[in-house]
Amino acid sequence: MKTSFNDQLDITRRDLMKGGMGAASLAAVSAGAAVPAAVTAASVAVTANAAQAQQHAASATVTQPATGIVMSPDYARTVAQMAYVWGWPMVNMINRRAAITQAPEPGHLNGVLPAAPRGQIAMLNDYIEPSETFVTCPNQDVVYGLGFFALDEEPVVIQVPDFGDRFWVYALYDARTDQFGHLGKPYGSKPGFYLLAGPRWSGLKPDGTTDVLRCPTSLANATPRVFQDDTPEDRKAIQEVINQVVAYPLKDFDGEMKTIEWAKVPDIPGPASSGEETKWVVPDKFFDQFGEVLDTVDPLPGEEALYGQFRLLLDAASKDPELKKVLVATAVETEDKVIQPFFQWKHNGRPAGNGWNRSTNNAQFGVDYFNRTGTAKSNMFDNRPNETQYFYTDHDGAGGELSGSGSYAITFPAGQEPPVNGFWSLTLYNDKHLFHANDLKRYSLGTKNKNLKRNSDGSLTLYAGAKSPGGDKENNWLPAPDGKFSLYIRAYWGKEAILDGSWQPPAIEVAQ
Repeated sequence: MKTSFNDQLDITRRDLMKGGMGAASLAAVSAGAAVPAAVTAASVAVTANAAQAQQHAASATVTQPATGIVMSPDYARTVAQMAYVWGWPMVNMINRRAAITQAPEPGHLNGVLPAAPRGQIAMLNDYIEPSETFVTCPNQDVVYGLGFFALDEEPVVIQVPDFGDRFWVYALYDARTDQFGHLGKPYGSKPGFYLLAGPRWSGLKPDGTTDVLRCPTSLANATPRVFQDDTPEDRKAIQEVINQVVAYPLKDFDGEMKTIEWAKVPDIPGPASSGEETKWVVPDKFFDQFGEVLDTVDPLPGEEALYGQFRLLLDAASKDPELKKVLVATAVETEDKVIQPFFQWKHNGRPAGNGWNRSTNNAQFGVDYFNRTGTAKSNMFDNRPNETQYFYTDHDGAGGELSGSGSYAITFPAGQEPPVNGFWSLTLYNDKHLFHANDLKRYSLGTKNKNLKRNSDGSLTLYAGAKSPGGDKENNWLPAPDGKFSLYIRAYWGKEAILDGSWQPPAIEVAQ
């Protein structure tokens, strides 16, 4: 009997939850300091001796944590909490890949989400629907694509058609949610075929490909974004170009531009939505999967010591059932006390003025664990700062919590809308960081809209609330749910004032 996508997804989730501790050996770390400069002739001999001593120290192996120790529960709890915060985004990525790549062919999961087998992508053919719950904080300014790859085993060719003047960017993510490569209008990327390869792939650049983009991890994700105006004419015009946004394994590359008519790909039945983002990290199963992260994601410079502690923790827990219970309890507690608060925008990024916060180090996090994990929880798959800057808030300018029972005005003075080379928008999300379904089918306002009403002085006022402001103001209105909501500004390909923080979002005023 043929297995359905739903059945495959359930099987995958069960397999993921069983997981494994991982068995990679501990990596040795070298130590050493910079050689001091010679400042006088008399110091040359001293400098030479110091250099020799340092070279000797650099050749020594740093002692790694001893296995076979009896670890106290309190020590285990301390290390486990850090492991949970550090590893949360990567377990998140592993589980998203496992789910999405169960698709039997490129298509639309439940009719609303791009899904494809490993090594391929799928594209939508219009804005993403409000019923989408794969990821929080989607936008209705672009047409999205989505795909996951294993680039050491299977390099992937991704096609770039001629987008003309249209804004586009292919966000390419590694297992840590950092972007790799530079592919999009902000980089002046040319049409052609680009090869995505993993860190251990040793092949040569194939003839006919434009460039090779190296991912630092085997697991990789591509999320193309192509700007679309909110008009029927542009929805029609964009189809020809997005139908050439296709990715496939290197073995299928023949130098010919492939085309898929994304408006006609099959809908793939999937799990029913619960009305909130799919729970990608299950705390009581986290440490069953954590070993896979350590085995497949190489440490960044300076992280070797963390890996040593984390492996020691897993080793000790694998031999002591009671210690394993401590790890599970710590994961559950850390999810509640540390991860959940990231859903409040005041805990994300840094203050941006007038009650807003702005993203920081987005998609180039490195060892910024605070912002990486905060973003993975609240609004995963950000673009780099030069590609997109994000501003967000749960509060009005006076500090009051945004609620549908109120009415709010957001006024951009003349000439002070977000300064961008690309486009900007203001999006409204419910308390789950998802779209609030409404009769107007309106979830964001900005560059894409051609019917916004400006004030007589040239300023632009946008409105938010459950109740329409009425009259010609309704074109500028974002419908809100009755309860809590948040507002979110995107500035795609921002100018210097966006990048250096000198531009500030306007204060949100309670409308009279």
